[in-house]
Amino acid sequence: MPQITPLRGLRYNLGHVGSLANVVAPPYDVIDSALQGELYKQHAANVVRLILNRVEPGDDDQGNRYLRAARFLKNWVREGVLVSEPEPALYVYHQEYNHLGATVTRRGFMGLVRLEPFGQGNIFPHEETHSAAKQDRLALIRACRANLSPIFGLYPDPENVAQNLLEAAIQNTLPIEVTDHLGVIHRLWTVSDLSVINQVSARLTDQPMYVADGHHRYETACNYRDELAEKSPIDRQHPANCVMTMCVSMNDPGMLVLPTHRLFRGLQPVTAQQLSEKIGDCLQLESFGQGQGTASRVWQAIDDHQQQGILGLYTRADDTWTLATITDEGRRRMNQLAPDQCDCWRQLGVSILHRLLMDNLLDGGNLPRPMYVHTVDEVIHGLREGDTIGRDATGQDAGGGHFELACLVMPASLEDVREISHQRQRMPAKSTYFYPKLLSGLVMNPLH
Repeated sequence: MPQITPLRGLRYNLGHVGSLANVVAPPYDVIDSALQGELYKQHAANVVRLILNRVEPGDDDQGNRYLRAARFLKNWVREGVLVSEPEPALYVYHQEYNHLGATVTRRGFMGLVRLEPFGQGNIFPHEETHSAAKQDRLALIRACRANLSPIFGLYPDPENVAQNLLEAAIQNTLPIEVTDHLGVIHRLWTVSDLSVINQVSARLTDQPMYVADGHHRYETACNYRDELAEKSPIDRQHPANCVMTMCVSMNDPGMLVLPTHRLFRGLQPVTAQQLSEKIGDCLQLESFGQGQGTASRVWQAIDDHQQQGILGLYTRADDTWTLATITDEGRRRMNQLAPDQCDCWRQLGVSILHRLLMDNLLDGGNLPRPMYVHTVDEVIHGLREGDTIGRDATGQDAGGGHFELACLVMPASLEDVREISHQRQRMPAKSTYFYPKLLSGLVMNPLH
């Protein structure tokens, strides 16, 4: 793992903004237009004005959402709405959430990680990225010259030694605390003791780091640093050499990876019987009955099996749910369709869904991007209200009209992330959903 160093973060001055709950926000890529509007109304200094400023009529090169974000950031610093930490620090960050009726806490810390291009060091991506998102984030970092949200990185530490050093350092100190719109409790402590920071950094030296969330922003940070270096040489101490990162042990008991289910528009209507004819002997199909609400039983069956090669498929044409399990013939076909990928990649549920089923068997490679959701209830809601849903969870245009096909799919595991990353390969986009999301607005990192 590259060198970890403390940062003098920019943080909200509670004397100016009152409650921290007024000004924090989820990551930009899970904010839809409705939530964006709510956050705008919540407070004049809500961080959404930085991370996802609204497009306004008449925007052009001289006035646009990126330049507005930069002006807000500059003004808030000048007015004392945002203030710099008195000394460099690591930020211990706990997230307390409810899962299956139990209260769970995920622990980590935020600091600076020195940038390395993917494939040239010990920092590994695990998912594919989209060029449009990288262009958007590059325009924002050029304007604001700051990391406005942390990257989320995972590192192996079987005994959780690094985190436990920090936990000992915050004993008997009070955190700042805020509860987000999903009920997750976020707590933040500051650790500026250099001896503790050095011990944590030493513990993680030479360890790999896997980017769990924030691939676009990590690659953007690399591109921004390279842009600066092309214009004028920058020394090793330049802040653009590093990116603000939330570091979490892969062995932390609070780690949770949720599934990302898909709803597809643009496909020709197909019944379960027609689906069977198209699939042939690549997937073994089992009918689970009719009704959108049957999704709960289908997901329970998939979850009970805990196997990547099982998908739940809903066909609107006949209102039917089908359980689909890959066969030996399906695996043979996957080997043909993805010969350059490792076995672990070819066995992922999302790989089977996209490479074998959608792209090959259903000839759906040119469909609009699916809508991504994470719970069965969201799948059912999407199927029932598809005509009224215009944007997906990433804020991308999801079109209009009914979803003709839905798919329930297992999430990739942390071991899948590790194995595929070490093969220098990337999973299909949205293979994992690390819950809960990190808040934006707790700490920011200036790059100038």
